[in-house]
Amino acid sequence: MSDNEFPLVQFMREGFDPVAELARIRTEQPVFPMQIPGGQTVWLVTRYEDVRAVLGDAGRFSNDFGNVIGLGATQEDPGGLGFRDPPEHTRLRRYLTPEFTMRRLRRLEPRIEAIVDDCLDTMERKGSPVDLVEEFALPIPSLVVCELLGVPYEERSDFLRLSTDRFDFSAGPEASLAAVNESMAFLTELAARERKNPGEGLLGQLVRDHGDEISDKELAGFADGLLTGGHDTSTSMLALGTLWLLENPEELARVREGGEHVTRVVEELLRYMTVVQVAFPRFAREDMELAGQPIAKGEMVLCSLAAANRDSALGVDMDTVRPMREAPSHLAFGHGIHRCIGAPLAQMEMRIAYPALLRRFPELRLAVPYEEVPFRELAIVYGLKRLPVAF
Repeated sequence: MSDNEFPLVQFMREGFDPVAELARIRTEQPVFPMQIPGGQTVWLVTRYEDVRAVLGDAGRFSNDFGNVIGLGATQEDPGGLGFRDPPEHTRLRRYLTPEFTMRRLRRLEPRIEAIVDDCLDTMERKGSPVDLVEEFALPIPSLVVCELLGVPYEERSDFLRLSTDRFDFSAGPEASLAAVNESMAFLTELAARERKNPGEGLLGQLVRDHGDEISDKELAGFADGLLTGGHDTSTSMLALGTLWLLENPEELARVREGGEHVTRVVEELLRYMTVVQVAFPRFAREDMELAGQPIAKGEMVLCSLAAANRDSALGVDMDTVRPMREAPSHLAFGHGIHRCIGAPLAQMEMRIAYPALLRRFPELRLAVPYEEVPFRELAIVYGLKRLPVAF
């Protein structure tokens, strides 16, 4: 692989696994130079300790979206926390953090259980076979976000359609962009309504707690960030995790039984799958060295979460799932001040959804050979296109 190419190796998989080339880079040149159009150098970081060091050092690495604009990008600032540096990031995250404590989230647990049961009821009515992505993995995260934000019941079908369409690239990027714009318009209108009449959801709570400290645009940005961060990722984990369990019947039986073992399986599957393959780009604030490699001020650093979570420095056989392993914290949700704020909610969804699915359909099985299950290709968020199952 030439250093003057911009490889896509960081987005490539073979089934559940990152391609072997990524492991080779991690071993031979863990801070790997790539060229993007225009001649700028991008550094791909692949080792666990190096990735953790970059993600944990907001002083030397910037997330500011203005750096992306500086590379010639013309898209509008997407808002949210991922493209913000302190002190702005600190201010915005301070508003959200209290809403994602386990004490607050436990209020959602009965509603998540009801949402999962409703999806399972729909599957049962439709009958075997079904696409588990369409009937289970897709709707659950969207409806949970609806519940969290306080989207009115009569508008949830529209919200579900918008949140699905924005991640569907089959009709081309224009259709996806149109869905994003329509979704942002919906969320901005929702924020304005919550301002006038705060409901019981997160947006209403933020208005009650902070009032004019937060603008409608920031409220919509929070909502959009929760949608983009919590929809596609959780959908991918629900689908990929189910596929892995179907291929590993002993673990499937233990997950069906429930209990504390489910928590261990969920955490190990999060590490193993690492569906968000690359973290938000970072930009060097100064000339520096990383693992002996000089990096110039302003250059982009991409951290491969998928490579870092398979690093042998974490333990033995990291390319396998071992729920009982004792290993350092995985990086599936990132690290440092930008670690995914919705991680506890995503973990709760999986702990509820996997056992409920396997109990409702004890004969659940693939409706096609494993080799015919279509995985996504070159995806920032890895997952399945479809998962045909029978029961």
